Amino acid sequence: MFLSFLGAAGTVTGSKYVLRIEDRNYLVDCGLFQGLKNLRQRNWEAPPFDLKSIDAVILTHAHIDHSGYLPVLMKQGYKGPVYCTEATAQLCGILLPDSGHLQEEEAGYLTRHKMARHDPALPLYTRADAEATLKLLKPLPFDTDFDLGGGVRFRFTPAGHILGSAWVTFLKNGFRVVFSGDVGRPVDPIMKAPVPITHADVLICESTYGNRIHPPDNPYNQLGGVIRRTFKRGGTVVVPAFAVGRTQALLHLISELKKQGDIPDMPVYLNSPLGIDATEIYAAHAGEHRLDQAACREMFSVAEFIRSEEASRALNTTGGSAIILAGSGMATGGRVVHHLRTLLPDPRNTVLLAGFQAPGTRGEALQHGAGEVKIFGEYVPVRAEVVELDSMSAHADYVELIDWLKSVKVKPKRMFLTHGEPPAADAFRKHIERHLGWHPEIPEYRDVARLL
Repeated sequence: MFLSFLGAAGTVTGSKYVLRIEDRNYLVDCGLFQGLKNLRQRNWEAPPFDLKSIDAVILTHAHIDHSGYLPVLMKQGYKGPVYCTEATAQLCGILLPDSGHLQEEEAGYLTRHKMARHDPALPLYTRADAEATLKLLKPLPFDTDFDLGGGVRFRFTPAGHILGSAWVTFLKNGFRVVFSGDVGRPVDPIMKAPVPITHADVLICESTYGNRIHPPDNPYNQLGGVIRRTFKRGGTVVVPAFAVGRTQALLHLISELKKQGDIPDMPVYLNSPLGIDATEIYAAHAGEHRLDQAACREMFSVAEFIRSEEASRALNTTGGSAIILAGSGMATGGRVVHHLRTLLPDPRNTVLLAGFQAPGTRGEALQHGAGEVKIFGEYVPVRAEVVELDSMSAHADYVELIDWLKSVKVKPKRMFLTHGEPPAADAFRKHIERHLGWHPEIPEYRDVARLL
């Protein structure tokens, strides 16, 4: 039994592992690299595995850094099954076509401005490619063993990160290999706590926040304070919002703040067709998260949904205070970039960062106090207040991860830390050694480990 680390090793994005069990190969996650240019260029390289050897793909969840490379696989000729949970399949149904659309938009921009080495610039894949890929998805329920053949079984268990997210167990002759995927928090405005792991002979665990503890601030109070402060200045709060997970949590908190009279009655706009569609999927899966149908209705009613590009552009000229949630979550593209170009120079406004910002992204530059950011080829001054809402993170911090790992009854034979920038992964390694007495390994890109 062998495990190849082909993404999310030494970085957070690009999740890909090939688990070889005898003569069978399973690709766990199939994500895009994001952030720094040298990482994004890996998306254009030939797949780092023999495509014909892959018997099945298993997705932990729908985020693009875990699913966004699937259309490339399909273009290269993969026709096998892609197993995931029902909610993951539905979210991929909107996320992957949107990713293809963004690829096409970027290629068109590069072509028009003669910024590409090729004319015309080509997208990594198109919306049509992504839509064709959706036919490969095979939804499965949680907490049920499925036979992959050759005596190999696997199952999905709720991980609490976003709707449909799971940690995955492979079982062969009593030997268990567990992939954590992204692990949610024990207390989240929407998602239920991740189900604990009890047994893993080999454990591959994320380490995104392995060097951080989320602040104890109540997100309700922190968000309310930001909104009240901005309203008093006569400004607008703009949120680069991840369409899946953070958008729904923010809408829920804003609806609660309004209901309790803790923020002024100011207009709220969800300027993200993708976020709108994702919110509808969350409402359809009420049993998988903390919100009942009444709370879902309130979440829907608190914001005006902006679908058209014309209505999106009009938001920059409305005047007066408002709250605008728009994609993308790291401000790398999408409608939020247009709002940032308009709103960043005005000190009355606030940019609210509500999730992980990968190195090399515009969101990370804002997070670290950039005085200006480049948007559409021009440098825009940053005079707006920038606030990071750490308490809104959908990733467990190192204390929460260690508490989650304490449920493992027997020390794993081997443990690998992935999905973390080097400082975070190494810090988490030390925390695990201190608190659990385990000795995790930190693999590098393309490393191969023999498990059995």
